[in-house]
Amino acid sequence: MAAVRDNKTLSRFEMDVEDAVAFANYRLTPEAVIITHTETPRTLRGRGVASELIKGALELIRADGRKVIAGCGFVVDYLYKHPEYAEMTG
Repeated sequence: MAAVRDNKTLSRFEMDVEDAVAFANYRLTPEAVIITHTETPRTLRGRGVASELIKGALELIRADGRKVIAGCGFVVDYLYKHPEYAEMTG
């Protein structure tokens, strides 16, 4: 999978896959990143693209020393299934 990047101009994490872009919109607070929406192009669904995108986004957020707030159902589910990120949600 491709690398996840932080597009600060559009306030979203992005990942190029084939000829499309999967993305997760976010809002910043002083301490946390609120991921508000995750979007995977229809042609890429069911292939784990969104999970890779969120994993990469969480790694970027962790490297920044911030917490994460799940503002969309996909991220809520991802965090539930991946307790290795639990310290970032507190």
